[in-house]
Amino acid sequence: MNDPSTRPVSVEIDNKNQQLEIEWADGHRSTFPLFGLRKNCPCVNCRGSHSEMGKYEMQLFFVDPPQRFEILKAEAVGNHALKIHWSDGHNSGMYRWDLLRSICPQIYQMKEGE
Repeated sequence: MNDPSTRPVSVEIDNKNQQLEIEWADGHRSTFPLFGLRKNCPCVNCRGSHSEMGKYEMQLFFVDPPQRFEILKAEAVGNHALKIHWSDGHNSGMYRWDLLRSICPQIYQMKEGE
């Protein structure tokens, strides 16, 4: 976990504004809408099968969410992941730091705008 682009400095949950923000050691900030983050849970149950692992729906970060989700608790899993306890009872997904950086909505928008 020496790569500053995948080393979090802070994680802030804002259920009222429906977002989770991560500040990375390289100075970048990622802001994840909770709807897109919950719908892109990396666990096999949410992905549907092992063949769908690693496939994420980036457009879900940019939609007008049809429902609200709240984070009840988020905890680091060692130095490699964030485990989120969602208000719908789901808590089996571990969001690896490198995954969160790779699905950062702000980076995705910059790439799409090129």
